[in-house]
Amino acid sequence: MIGNVLKIIQWLYDQDKNKLFEIKEYKEKRNKKQNKKYWKLLGELSLKTKIGIEELHFEMLKSYSPRYEILVPNESNIRGIEYYEKKSKILKNGKEFYVYHVYTPSHELNTAEFAILLKGLCEECKQQGIETLSPEELEELEEDVKSQGVA
Repeated sequence: MIGNVLKIIQWLYDQDKNKLFEIKEYKEKRNKKQNKKYWKLLGELSLKTKIGIEELHFEMLKSYSPRYEILVPNESNIRGIEYYEKKSKILKNGKEFYVYHVYTPSHELNTAEFAILLKGLCEECKQQGIETLSPEELEELEEDVKSQGVA
């Protein structure tokens, strides 16, 4: 359920009193326009640099996506995590652990987080001489300039 405080309280009041509920702040996921632009630019950067799209995507996540560290016992396997890197090995209480950096996948980013990822990709593209504005965005800029009387 998504709603403001009053709506959630009213909804909770009608629920089974023995059930447990988790409440967290709603954050809007990335939007389709951001996603479309990201993958288009990633494809162009891939062609220019001759690096595969998946490899480039992982590099962008490592540079511009939120990340966290986890400790995994030496004898365990990692499953269910898309983007991670083994960073080091440590000894804790006489047991060996690996330290992993886990990167948030782009489909889990909210609009603000995805904007940081997209901005980083745009900077990488500019360094390669790739135009980062779509024809529509360029047209909007031209219209803004014309409406302000600047030639």
